[in-house]
Amino acid sequence: MIAPAGFVASLAGFERITVARLTGLLAHRTPEQAFAIATGACSPPEPFATLFRREPDLASAWQRAGVKRPPDEIWQQCVAAGVHVVMAGDAGYPAALLDDPRRPAALFVRGDLGVLDARRVGIVGTRNATQRGRETAARFGYELAAEGVVVVSGLAKGIDGAAHRGALAVDGAHPVAVVGTGPDRPYPAQHAQLWERVAERGALISEWPPGTGPDAFRFPLRNRILAALVEVLVVVESRERGGSLITAREAAERGVEVFAVPGALQSRAALGTNKLLCDGAAPATETADVLMALGLDRRRAGRSRHDPRSLPSAADRRLIEACRPAPQTLETLSECCGASLVDTAMAVARLEHAGWLRETAGWFEAIHDWADLA
Repeated sequence: MIAPAGFVASLAGFERITVARLTGLLAHRTPEQAFAIATGACSPPEPFATLFRREPDLASAWQRAGVKRPPDEIWQQCVAAGVHVVMAGDAGYPAALLDDPRRPAALFVRGDLGVLDARRVGIVGTRNATQRGRETAARFGYELAAEGVVVVSGLAKGIDGAAHRGALAVDGAHPVAVVGTGPDRPYPAQHAQLWERVAERGALISEWPPGTGPDAFRFPLRNRILAALVEVLVVVESRERGGSLITAREAAERGVEVFAVPGALQSRAALGTNKLLCDGAAPATETADVLMALGLDRRRAGRSRHDPRSLPSAADRRLIEACRPAPQTLETLSECCGASLVDTAMAVARLEHAGWLRETAGWFEAIHDWADLA
């Protein structure tokens, strides 16, 4: 008997298996059924039938992946690495992610996700940090952990690593890392020991299965998870462009308060943080600033389930309702709701971005029921 998580872990490592595609495969069906659809063992339903017709090379690539990644062997890799798989429907899945517009279909975890029940602050910043920036991140990490706050970061070089080291210096602290590789693939390599300590004391989270390497596209994707898990985000140093600014944007879109540590005007490492301050981020000059923010906002505290999505209008609800029984095409939705194709396309794009609809190969389906929001 193959564990259901083995099918999920196998699928998550398929070539071109995007977040939306994996979520769509697992929606309303068992992992074994999802694997059968992806590998051609059974006839694919819409919208995957359309997807395979449009991309016949994808269908063959997934069939090969199913052979290369036998679910039983992939599951044994998870067991050997001490990784457990948590799917969106599982009791242990983080409540903060349940209603996120781009929630991961599954998480690959080392450690205990229960530590997320405490108050949570993200600390992020540039990999090319200054000595002063690293010292600031370590101090914030230490002082927040001393107050019982879970420090969440990405285990990257520079600010992330310094924040985690600061938190780990506190006895009884439970830091959390959201990483952009498989949970068994420390990156950068010099952080291998830091990875182990975080996994032992807190939780190390990835949406990629064991063995996944450090592909560049994965790191911006992981930033949305980090942003969704925290109650407050602190950016210590950032250049004009970089992952920490992506995380700040993702946090702001979810209603998470963003703090930035002011820096010298002449410092390249402070260009991004100073820009955040100009754009309305709150200044963080000491840990007390962050603790005060935690005291004022408890919407995301503990295992509270907070839906960051804006409520749809009456017209938008009709579109969502039309997509609930089965996936629909844009043309069908236009006819059903009596709106022009252009207006329907704009409304559907808005609902997809907000997290109410999911698109696969031109077919749209409702993600969550909104009846209880009426």
